[in-house]
Amino acid sequence: MGLGLLAALLTYAYSSKAGVIARATTKEAIRQPVFLLAMAIALCLLVINTFLPFFSLGEDVKMLKDCGLATILISALLIAVWTASTSVADEIEGKTAMTLLSKPINRRQFVIGKYLGIVQAVLIYMVPLAIAFLLLIYYKVGYDAKESSAEAPGHAERMAVLIQVIPGLLLIFMEVIVLTAVSVAISTRLPMVVNLTACFAVFVIGHLTPVLVQAGVVKIEFVAFMARLIATVLPSLELFNITAAVATGDMIPPIYVTWAAVYCASYCGAAILMAFILFEDRDLA
Repeated sequence: MGLGLLAALLTYAYSSKAGVIARATTKEAIRQPVFLLAMAIALCLLVINTFLPFFSLGEDVKMLKDCGLATILISALLIAVWTASTSVADEIEGKTAMTLLSKPINRRQFVIGKYLGIVQAVLIYMVPLAIAFLLLIYYKVGYDAKESSAEAPGHAERMAVLIQVIPGLLLIFMEVIVLTAVSVAISTRLPMVVNLTACFAVFVIGHLTPVLVQAGVVKIEFVAFMARLIATVLPSLELFNITAAVATGDMIPPIYVTWAAVYCASYCGAAILMAFILFEDRDLA
């Protein structure tokens, strides 16, 4: 799915005016030192977690899956928000956007091109990490069996563990591109520091508020109303959280991933429309 999406994005990048901006944005993101640095740190953490004893009474594989998914999520989010801030906000502040828009490219194409370029960069960032993560899990299943003097698991058993993780990687990618859309919308008006702070707040609230609303923890009517309003306006990021499924070893149903993809596409579309509105009357001079 990830490779198919990357192929579709690359096709669009070479067949439209917005695609020219997307291509340039992707190249700019990949060339940034923070891109390779974040990837190297994430790979190191994945390898360390593979051989680090968690003292979890035989549940080291589940701990590796949990820690690995969190590592990929946090590092990909940092890359996405950082790229959105430097690519959109800095170009607007540095008057580079005005030069681009003086050519036969309108503001909407500029926003779409920037967003798709960042999505491409995030996908290029996540694919190597995901492949390395799956290979390490495949190795870890046999390594733990050897350490505990148990019977070596077969190829089918190892593949079953990998298949259980793949939906989690897809959901992480969806969560990242949702926050990327939010970050692009914010970047059309606000500078980098505010963007980073706002995206961090959205990430925390997006995971916390839906849980409070569904659990009925908030008892004061006004506060409960505000919680429901915030949970509606901000992205429900808890939808993409599968920590419980990873801990229990359950398989995520394909229908759940499908509905999550529908929600992801809907919210990304709404966030990009908001970016159009915010950027439409932005003074670039």
